[in-house]
Amino acid sequence: MIALTKTDLHLPGQTSVYHGKVRDVYTIGSDTLVMVATDRISAFDVVLPKGIPYKGQVLNQIAARFLDATSDICPNWKRAMPDAMVTTGVRCEGFPVEMIVRGYLCGSAWRAYKAGKRDLCGVTLPEGMCENERFPQPIVTPTTKAELGLHDENISKAEILKQGLATPEEYDIMERYALSLFARGTEIAAKRGLILVDTKYEFGKLSDGTVCLMDEIHTPDSSRYFYSEGYAERFAQGMPQRQLSKEFVREWLMSAGFTGQAGQQVPEMTAEVVESISARYIELYEQLTGETFKAEADTSEARIENNVIQWLAQL
Repeated sequence: MIALTKTDLHLPGQTSVYHGKVRDVYTIGSDTLVMVATDRISAFDVVLPKGIPYKGQVLNQIAARFLDATSDICPNWKRAMPDAMVTTGVRCEGFPVEMIVRGYLCGSAWRAYKAGKRDLCGVTLPEGMCENERFPQPIVTPTTKAELGLHDENISKAEILKQGLATPEEYDIMERYALSLFARGTEIAAKRGLILVDTKYEFGKLSDGTVCLMDEIHTPDSSRYFYSEGYAERFAQGMPQRQLSKEFVREWLMSAGFTGQAGQQVPEMTAEVVESISARYIELYEQLTGETFKAEADTSEARIENNVIQWLAQL
């Protein structure tokens, strides 16, 4: 298995390229984006030293599927998927915040709660909750959208409006869309025996000011899933939930004393660790879609570049 961790495509009409934590984004002209989902993996806002084979294909295909399955809820940036690792779409001016929707108390929210925090991004959390407990209704807990190498920070609606990161109208639209998308994602996951626990959405504006869903949606990089079967029993006994998400990567890192702080060393990513992470991504794809994952064995840049050029020629 070979992981594709970087790209250097040369595309007709290319005007810029941005290498993010996981994706390489090429701009064609002024309004077309070519987003390559590489096999890079990040945790605690740090890109880990080794890539995960097939991860990019899994993320890209899940995101494309969910963009199509939610296009009736809100407009999104997607135009086409010309390659297993590529989605193309319309360039948007992104809001510098991420809309996090949480249906259950876990992950970083649980760690903060366990430490005594009851206010999360302006949302007051009920007393007496336990880890992995369902909220009475999903909550929205935004974060800032940090630059590469920096940490996202929790932020409240009031602070977003105070800083002028969005207008009140824009924020209300993003929040409404986020909750509606979460509800749809919850329904789809339930049909596949999964619980959509929490997720993040990114929004931007089209040239006419329309608020538009950007980036990925309901992938294991942006979302956390529990298995429905056994959830109640495990919760009642205080046991960890069986989950499909990137949280197991974070837990592995934390067990080795790594949380992304300055001076900390990423633990060794052995072949066994890399292979196990790859298998978990494929497992989530198959569980979530109900289809067998069909890997594109050729992960060369040449294949990707050729497929994108063919798509661009049709514009």
